[in-house]
Amino acid sequence: MQTIHTFTQLNFDVGQGVATITLNRPEQLNALTSAMTGELLAAFKTCASEETIRCVVLTGAGRGFSAGQDLTEFGQLSQPRHITRHLRQGYNRLILAMRELEKPILAKVNGVAAGAGLGLVLAADMVILSDKASLVTAFIGIGLAPDSGVSWHLQRVLGPARAFELLATGRKIKAEEALQLGLVNHVVPAEMLDATVENIAVRLAQAPTRGIGLTKRVLNRTATMSLAQALDYEAQIQAIAASTDDHQEGVQAFLQKRPPKFTGK
Repeated sequence: MQTIHTFTQLNFDVGQGVATITLNRPEQLNALTSAMTGELLAAFKTCASEETIRCVVLTGAGRGFSAGQDLTEFGQLSQPRHITRHLRQGYNRLILAMRELEKPILAKVNGVAAGAGLGLVLAADMVILSDKASLVTAFIGIGLAPDSGVSWHLQRVLGPARAFELLATGRKIKAEEALQLGLVNHVVPAEMLDATVENIAVRLAQAPTRGIGLTKRVLNRTATMSLAQALDYEAQIQAIAASTDDHQEGVQAFLQKRPPKFTGK
């Protein structure tokens, strides 16, 4: 892999069309600071603008994915308006940037993902957990309400009753339970995590990137639409998809009975 950016709290490497963003404060279980959030925003902006990047993997260095907000920094936000600004300028922008990136994002969860760290996981398009990993809402344990999109994502996947239980108790969700609840896509043995994610990421990087991006756009928009509105929106997006080079290549490959060679355009 080639390192194309130098950050202080992240590693950013690119290879085989895959950008790997690694939260890099392992001694603090990759607790999130304002500086790290700013670097994540810059990294995802690069992923959006670089055509050679066709898939993104987000993970953590060391034994954890992310313990969530760095509480030492958070404790310095003494007034409510400072906390509101901290969230709006940081996590809110970051979660929206992830959801609006029209390229697939894989969360490779190597250990605990808690609080805002869980928010990052839930904002990804696919989640692959080590069997030693766990998810924790965490907010209630320090007397806080959920942020970083956790309430929205949990309720959407689990419904209000289960979402409330996890948020109100703050209990740890082990890997197998996370899989059963539908919060993650795969759970694999820890020693197979790197290879499994690399295999999935490379395959996605070789897929029709525009088609994947438009699929993501449709899922984002139709979630809050009526069926009639969703059908109409799908028709509009399909017209865009049909005009891509990859659609033409896919049709030709099918007719010629050969594997397609998608370029992401």
